[in-house]
Amino acid sequence: MKPLPEAMERIPFQVTQAAAAYQGIGRLPVSVLLDNVRSMYNVGAFFRTADAAGVEKLYLCGITSHPPKKAISKTALGAEERAPWEHAWEPLPFIERLRARAYEIAAIETSVHAVDLFDWRPRFPVCLVFGHEVEGIRPEIAERCDTHVRIPMLGIQHSLNVATAGGVAIYELLRKYRALAGLAGLT
Repeated sequence: MKPLPEAMERIPFQVTQAAAAYQGIGRLPVSVLLDNVRSMYNVGAFFRTADAAGVEKLYLCGITSHPPKKAISKTALGAEERAPWEHAWEPLPFIERLRARAYEIAAIETSVHAVDLFDWRPRFPVCLVFGHEVEGIRPEIAERCDTHVRIPMLGIQHSLNVATAGGVAIYELLRKYRALAGLAGLT
């Protein structure tokens, strides 16, 4: 195998200045609740993103699959062994437990009263709620959310794949939290 050109060599994460600063803030004060996400590949992608961004915990509810599952592992690439998670059939007890700990519960959903992701000023800690790939978040869960947040859509599509939407929302929260923690200028 031919070595990568020097310009393309990967820098080990632990040696960068930003990595040292991120290690100082610990986990990102964000949890993710997946309710009735049917694709195990989407669940695996959430595990991978959660691990990469330092998300506190994944709450897997309803028909959402949980490890160990081969399809989850295929996209999680081992992150399912590192990212904290919990499964329950009913999501409302998780939501109430997080609310009691002062989490802002935010539905990531396109709706008429949703705020734009880039305009949203989250109140950390935050729990992002994602629903079924086709049907979205169940009404009884959406009603329990403090905030509804939409990802701007400029094309003909009005939604993203749930795992893609999760990546966009989680990394926007990482950017906002980093700015609050005074880490915005680090690279």
